[in-house]
Amino acid sequence: MAEGVLRKLAHEYGLPMEVDSAGTSGWHTGEQPDRRAIRTASNHGIDISHHRARPFIQADFDRYDHILVMDRENLHQVLKMARNEADRKKVSMFTEALSPQQQVSVPDPWFDDALFEPVFQQIYAAGESWLKKWMHQLVRIDSNHLSND
Repeated sequence: MAEGVLRKLAHEYGLPMEVDSAGTSGWHTGEQPDRRAIRTASNHGIDISHHRARPFIQADFDRYDHILVMDRENLHQVLKMARNEADRKKVSMFTEALSPQQQVSVPDPWFDDALFEPVFQQIYAAGESWLKKWMHQLVRIDSNHLSND
């Protein structure tokens, strides 16, 4: 759901971003998201049915500026793959934009149908916080660039 939410928010904010999702295991490689996740996202106007699972790879550190993880286990796994401090600095908990002083995990709703909507809401709120933060950083960069011309 997070990939779909970030894509939608980036479009709404007018930010040209490449967004992709990956897992730390290859168990579901090539599969669609859970049907309940597809339904929940669809209820909010987001189509994630075309997404396919893929594993996180070291090359993702080179391809992306930010690596957002959903829980502490994923954080541990991704940091273990980091080659250097630059890689490690790219990695954050997805909810960090909402609660920077805490490592709050996004719960996995797999075993409880009732969790899909609250998890979607948590993802949406965190996604919005990230987009606002990144927009603020772009504005600072753009204004610094303009003042140096």
